Order: sequence, then C-alpha cells, then structure tokens
Amino acid sequence: MENTEKRQKEFQKNKNLERFLEEINKDLEVSEKRLLKREIKEYPVIFIMGAMRSGSTLLMQWLASTGLFAYPSNMMSRFYETPIIGSKIQRLLTDPAYNFRNEIMDFQTDISFDSNNGKTVGALSPNEFWYFWRRFLPDDLRGYSNERLAGYVDIQTMRRELWGIAQVFDKPMALKGMICNYHIPFLNMVFPKALFICLKRDLGRHTKSVLEARKRQFGTYDEWYSFRIPEYDELIQISDPEMQVKKQIMCINYAIAEGLQEVPEQKKIQIEYESFCENPKNLFCEIQDKLAKQGYFMDGEYEGSKQFIAR
Repeated sequence: MENTEKRQKEFQKNKNLERFLEEINKDLEVSEKRLLKREIKEYPVIFIMGAMRSGSTLLMQWLASTGLFAYPSNMMSRFYETPIIGSKIQRLLTDPAYNFRNEIMDFQTDISFDSNNGKTVGALSPNEFWYFWRRFLPDDLRGYSNERLAGYVDIQTMRRELWGIAQVFDKPMALKGMICNYHIPFLNMVFPKALFICLKRDLGRHTKSVLEARKRQFGTYDEWYSFRIPEYDELIQISDPEMQVKKQIMCINYAIAEGLQEVPEQKKIQIEYESFCENPKNLFCEIQDKLAKQGYFMDGEYEGSKQFIAR
C-alpha cells in the first residue's frame, strides 16, 4: 500500500478521529455479533470494478442518487467493524420515516456529484469503505491466489454484514470492489447474487487523470497511486510516470477482463466511462435487466440525470 505519510496535508489521516472510531467500534462489537446471529436475507450485491480514476466514484454517486440501492455512506463508514449497527443509526438519524418534528433533520440528504481523489462530501455521500474491506483482506493481495484468499477470508461474516446492511434498507447493496480487481472469481464465488459493473475509459484521458491525482495527493507525479498490484515490482522500475501509469491501467484492465471470463453473463456489465456519462439511463436499464435475471425485480422508470460531463 502507499505510504500515507507522503500525502499532502489535506489527504493525511486525522489520528484523533482514527483512535476515537476504533474505540466506538470496539464498544459496539458485542451488539454487532448478536445481530449477525439473527436471520439475514440474501440480497444482490453490486460491485463496481475498474482501475483507479476510471469513474467509479461518479458511478457510485449516481447509484446512490437513485434511492434504489443501499451503499456505504461517509456516516456508515465510521462503523467499519459494526456496519449493520451503523446502518441502523444512519436510518434513525436521516430517514424521514423516523423524523419527529424535525428534531434531527440537519443532515444533507442530496447526493453531490463532486469528489476529490475519490473522497466525497456529506454524511450520506458514498464512501469507498476501505476500512471495512481491510478487516477481511490482507494489506497486500499480490501473492494471494483465489484459493488462498478463500482460505484466509472470513467469508461468512463478510457476506452476512453486506447482506445485513442491505436488509436494514431493504435494497440491493452497491459498493466499490476494486480492492479485488484481481480476484473477481473469488467475489463471484462468495456472492451467488452479484452484479459486477466494470468500468474502462479512454486510455489517454485515464492516464492524465491518474497523473493529476498523484500530483494532488503527493505533490509530485512520481509517487505510486492506489493499490499495489501483482505487477508493482516490475512497474515501479519504470522511471517515466506517464508510461508507468499507462502500464498500471493496462495491467488492471487485463486482470479484470480475465476474471470476468469466469463470471456468467447475467452477473456482469462492461461499460465505457464515456458511454455512461453520455447516457446513464442505458446502464440503469441494463442493471434492471441483469438483476431481474437473478430473480430481483427493480420496478420504476429511470428518473435520474440525463448525462454527465466526462472529465
């Protein structure tokens, strides 16, 4: 993983917050384990896959804005070890159904389509949920085959927690799964009702976007950005940042394409970022169709954004 100490000040962690969140999650741990013993319904889980800066944050914001999916919010992410309890707390504080004379309706409920290196603003805006993923997955996945990963991960808890979040909202769960770009067959095995939405974008623009993200986060184009992929030791030897980033993107896209070969058609969607921006409704209809083929019927006409500007 990247050295977080090299980040620009605005991207560094708040250590006081980190300690307090750890304390809160430990305090709630017993209650979360009790919830996991209850009956939990199996819901579809939608995984957003793709290289860094492929448009995954915009796609997550768009899914959240439809109101048809459960998703990890900035508020919920603070309960990374107790996400079902976090979901319940979020509903209690933000769901109009539980509003009593506007006592606690101060949270911004509209979903913005802005972000900064994947970080969104607002209690209910989507969160990358990396702290949740890191509870189950090793810090460095590079040496793990899918078989080894299956033996390492607490699969039962991981899927019951994601299903548990979905059950609180009674909606399919959607989240970024890019930490497992090289392990799509593993996720496909773990979640029988899954849908993989895999993003690609124009390579030249994609490379430029990653370089700009490096500059924002580290103040230089030379620092590695995002997860260390299996090809990291080879790619880090490339001195030209643009060529290094281009190869990084190509390796990830190849791994995703390879993994998708083991996934049945009704469980995957491959889409260009530019095509999504031009007509989001097309993706919405495809999601409806793919979920219906898995037995989940998402009613209603599309009422979301007509298009986005491809940045």
